[in-house]
Amino acid sequence: GSFFESDFMRLQSRQILRRCGLINPEDINHYLATGGYTGLLKALEMGADEIINTIKKSGLRGRGGAGFPTWLKWNLCRQSNSQEKYIICNADEGDPGAFMNRSLLEGDPHSVLEGILIGAHTIKAKKAYIYCRAEYPAALKKLKKAMKDLEKIGLLNTEIVIKKGAGAFVCGEETALMASIEGRRGMPRTRPPFPTTKGLWGKPTVINNVETFAAISLIFQEGVEQFSSMGTESSKGTKTFSLVGDIKRTGLIEVPLGTTLKEVIFDIGGGIKNGENLKAVQIGGPSGGCLPASMIDTEIDYDSLTSAGAIMGSGGLVVLSDNSCMVEIARYFLEFTQRESCGKCVPCRLGTQQMLLILNDIVQGNGNPEDIETLHEVAETVKAASLCGLGQTAPNPVLTTLKYFMEEYVEHIMDKRCPAAYCRELMHYFIDKERCTGCMACLKACPNNAIVGVENEPHFIDQVKCLKCGSCMDVCREGAILKVPGPG
Repeated sequence: GSFFESDFMRLQSRQILRRCGLINPEDINHYLATGGYTGLLKALEMGADEIINTIKKSGLRGRGGAGFPTWLKWNLCRQSNSQEKYIICNADEGDPGAFMNRSLLEGDPHSVLEGILIGAHTIKAKKAYIYCRAEYPAALKKLKKAMKDLEKIGLLNTEIVIKKGAGAFVCGEETALMASIEGRRGMPRTRPPFPTTKGLWGKPTVINNVETFAAISLIFQEGVEQFSSMGTESSKGTKTFSLVGDIKRTGLIEVPLGTTLKEVIFDIGGGIKNGENLKAVQIGGPSGGCLPASMIDTEIDYDSLTSAGAIMGSGGLVVLSDNSCMVEIARYFLEFTQRESCGKCVPCRLGTQQMLLILNDIVQGNGNPEDIETLHEVAETVKAASLCGLGQTAPNPVLTTLKYFMEEYVEHIMDKRCPAAYCRELMHYFIDKERCTGCMACLKACPNNAIVGVENEPHFIDQVKCLKCGSCMDVCREGAILKVPGPG
């Protein structure tokens, strides 16, 4: 059958992505022929109250991660009596391994523009900004073309300015994003006042994510009922995710909120590759949480994930098999958030560094028993005392791995062994005498002459000389070289 009949596509509910890959994103006629801009035309006939009620009825919550009710945000901004208001589309997708916003902007830019124009009409914004990463040249090119075509047919009734972001992760935080547009350093400020009362240039501002705007145009084109018929009581509609990791089928997916992790991983994703076992799912980007395989029936919606210690985030789903070391996963994501911390507030600036130092020690085999308690204390402090969402969520990978995979920390620290045989200092290579044919391939490949043996006889590895580079494992055709937990 065709690609669209495959399990990967068949089991999704592509609403936001309904046009992606099917229309030419650079031809406005394709968009118009599939119901494009009918939503905007409907909205232009409606009063602001009616528009906000429509969104309220749909149950749409912000798709940028926090899940704030969209109608409420728009209403707060609309009620302020300032003459100048702004609307901002946040396309600063900084999570490593996330590509939902990018795919939407490249595959259906008009759906985002239509949502922005509906928003601008509702709150009476004099100008709209799209804050997009400079690393997305194709998305920027398609947006510019879409705006030109929109002007030609006379529907561009609000000035839209594209602002290129320099790729700082913290600029996804709304107050830092506004600082960046204003030409200042991308650093968050304290809230309240919230952007809806005092935002860009000190004026009331609505900031929504790319996907939220696409959902708005979907609601007005297809009607409230279709949107709210999907999802759960508290989380309506669908959500896009980038499904990556140790899984058979990776890619961009869209499922109704409330779908379980199990359905996503095993039905759409086809299960774990190479017949390995599922160990954990990391959800919500670098500041999300790691949930163990035992929690596979967790529903993907804002509230279930938050209570499990993860966040929806923008929608990154990383599937991890038995070969993943959870301490290393926590260290890897923390290294990212620590590097991206803007350094304005002390808890995040010093706390993330402190946690990273401890985790580096643990994976290198220098962990102490008291490290676990220190990690926990620092993580809780950073979570409670940080100024913005980056710092408040940065400890999530640490806290969830401590909560669900404590035994791995204990093994790293007390037994000096990495159960996944991943951390270099806490594992060793071993030649299985039953399988080794004595072909000497590994002996020749070893850069430090750590392998001893004669032709046609089983070899062995001198653990003192071994650098643990893995060259021997790469060249062994018999599969005789194994990675074993423990330093050897």
